[in-house]
Amino acid sequence: MEGIELTSLHWVYLIFIFLIIGVMVMRRDTSLVCIVGIFILGLVATGSLYRSVMGIFNSFIYAITELLGTILIISVITGMSRVMLETGINEVMVRPFTKLIRSPSLAYWVIGILMMVISWFFWPSPAVALMGAVLLPVALRVKLPALGAAMAMNLFGHGIALSGDFIIQGAPKLTADGAGIPVSDVISASIPLVIIMGAVTTIAAFWYLRRDMKKGTLTMETKPAETGDAIKASEEDPNTMRTLSGTAKKVFAVLIPVLYAADLAAMFLFRLQGGDATALIGGTSLFILILIAMFAHQSSGLEKITSCFIDGLKFGFQIFGPVIPIAAFFYLGDAAFPHIFGEVLPAGSNGLVNDLGIALANTVPLNNTVGAVTSTVVGSITGLDGSGFSGISLAGSVAKLFSTAIGGGTATLTALGQVAAIWVGGGTLIPWSVIPAAAICGVSPFDLVRRNMKPVIIGLAVTTIAAIFLI
Repeated sequence: MEGIELTSLHWVYLIFIFLIIGVMVMRRDTSLVCIVGIFILGLVATGSLYRSVMGIFNSFIYAITELLGTILIISVITGMSRVMLETGINEVMVRPFTKLIRSPSLAYWVIGILMMVISWFFWPSPAVALMGAVLLPVALRVKLPALGAAMAMNLFGHGIALSGDFIIQGAPKLTADGAGIPVSDVISASIPLVIIMGAVTTIAAFWYLRRDMKKGTLTMETKPAETGDAIKASEEDPNTMRTLSGTAKKVFAVLIPVLYAADLAAMFLFRLQGGDATALIGGTSLFILILIAMFAHQSSGLEKITSCFIDGLKFGFQIFGPVIPIAAFFYLGDAAFPHIFGEVLPAGSNGLVNDLGIALANTVPLNNTVGAVTSTVVGSITGLDGSGFSGISLAGSVAKLFSTAIGGGTATLTALGQVAAIWVGGGTLIPWSVIPAAAICGVSPFDLVRRNMKPVIIGLAVTTIAAIFLI
């Protein structure tokens, strides 16, 4: 695998990555740093002031376009949740679960494990919508903060389930192709790594969560934004609250899980994955919103449907507002750069992020320890674009390079790079990739990333050490 010579563009991009990480660690907003970074990258790439200014706006458009599907599903789920709250259906729905989930600890683990299982079959994004609609109210009822529920969904779904991807096998297929080995080898090698990474990370996250709850630094004051908005709206205008009969509430409380169960069956039967699965959940949620609004509000139902949908869109864009600048910057590290500033990257470039990963792999000494550490670092770097999948082929190529030099361990190194890339970029440490869980739970994606940071780093360190002995 041949690298290319790093240019000033690569170094500017790398400097701003560290600046953004530093600002996030200091718990400050990153929007200004990201905008300045985009502008300077444009200046260096084009030498044109007006094109650099245009690049800021165009990069925002690119980011919004890429994120629009997620924004819409969050908006629809939020609108549906609001009308369920106003009519009292959610109260009836959560009663059976309150008998099973009686403590914050049990809520964390039950939500997490269910999220993992569903995500294995249908990937995390549609699973988040299902879990949020049914189990989030239960978690809040037993005093698990919304941030804790978001962590459980995020770590078990976008972390454990997606990094292994044992059922759908999209991730191991990409890394296996990059390394030139069978998919089955990557899956077999990834099993112990996924177990170690998942166990260490989720246990560490739970320990930090319980510690902060006992200290009082994490409280129930953090709750889904749509819940608070709906209560506030009802207080301002009592006519917005419509009470259904007990029988009607029970019918809807049964119908809603049945419809989602039908979605799960359809996903399995018709092999719907990723965006298709999310679209099915979104369409079903919109159908539920319409049905409840018309039944509860009758003559004003048409206006209520529009009102709930608008409220959902407001919430979706409010949540994504701080995320768009940072997404715009990191998308420039991958496929967005030519779209925004033209074909100005060096010949043979695989994108700024991948070029940096290849350069790292080509400059470090080769042995088991360095090979494992570098695979983790390269996987993490390629995950910085927030997709987790765009760079895992590179993780496979790097693994092949190192295994050839040290005489073995291709599958283990490939699996390690895959685990690192997806845990970082697939969605636990990049703000816009945690958006589904954060938005459904009504918490800040930046707060969720900060809560995930220590557990995920600890997990990556322990998993890398384990991989050294498995090579």
